Amino acid sequence: MSTNDTYRKTYPISWDQLHRDSKALAWRLLDMDYFKGIIAITRGGLVPAAIVARELDIHLVDTVCVSGYDWKDKKNEADILKGFDGDGEGWLLIDDLVDTGRTALVVKGLVPKAHFATVYAKPAGRPEVDTFITEVSQDTWILFPWDTESQFVTPIAGIERA
Repeated sequence: MSTNDTYRKTYPISWDQLHRDSKALAWRLLDMDYFKGIIAITRGGLVPAAIVARELDIHLVDTVCVSGYDWKDKKNEADILKGFDGDGEGWLLIDDLVDTGRTALVVKGLVPKAHFATVYAKPAGRPEVDTFITEVSQDTWILFPWDTESQFVTPIAGIERA
């Protein structure tokens, strides 16, 4: 299965937008119970976690390292490369996106008491998230700034008429 079979739309996100959306996530989390630290889900959760950590003045940041989707080999399963010591109580778990919810279920199994927050959420994975900022449709491929480079693209009207 290629991304073209599953995703009909793309949603490019700039560094500025990711920063704004991550800061909005921090605003939404501000009035919740005190978090003693952040657990970033690598790799996508690293940048949002850094922004949220700054905004919430949290200095303790750890990671859970998960290898999920491999775009080269079309691998579509979550492998835990580095876990977390504890059940996550009092911790804030951060990722960039929840898509199908598969990775979320694996990580929540490791830290079931952590508060799970993502910047972006798709309908299939949304029930697994406690807090998120922006919902995007399931058939949308999000182009994160670390996965893209500037280049010409065909206007939408040109794609639809082809």
